[in-house]
Amino acid sequence: MEEDKLDNLYQEIILDHYRRPRNPNIVLNPQIHAEGFNPFCGDRIIITANFDKDGVVNEVGMEGEGCAISQASASMMGEILKGKTLESISILTETFRGMMRGNNLSEKDIELFGELMALEGVREFPVRIKCALLAWSALDEGINNYKK
Repeated sequence: MEEDKLDNLYQEIILDHYRRPRNPNIVLNPQIHAEGFNPFCGDRIIITANFDKDGVVNEVGMEGEGCAISQASASMMGEILKGKTLESISILTETFRGMMRGNNLSEKDIELFGELMALEGVREFPVRIKCALLAWSALDEGINNYKK
């Protein structure tokens, strides 16, 4: 019974982010610009971000279309990026990928991830993992291009 309530809550969180994505506007003159596309299902995402003088993300914007999982994951990712440095974003990305691959998270990571934990159940559906990772993979590419 409790597990059903948790599943319902997670489903509501995913649908909320899908229907009302956070940071829905592209950042003008972004330092990070990344695009992701999944040819298997047609999911598409554009991620933009800027940093302040201390190297901390202070602006995030996204635009995309696709399934609820890909778009909710992008929306949640945008929320968690704010206030993070490139180094902490890299750690977050690897931790999220690990969660999608079945790794258990520490209590600290679970607390940090917050609503992102709603996507944990996606790993039970291997074909949908790429949907959840699309924005994260695009972000990785954008960060690598920024560092060059």
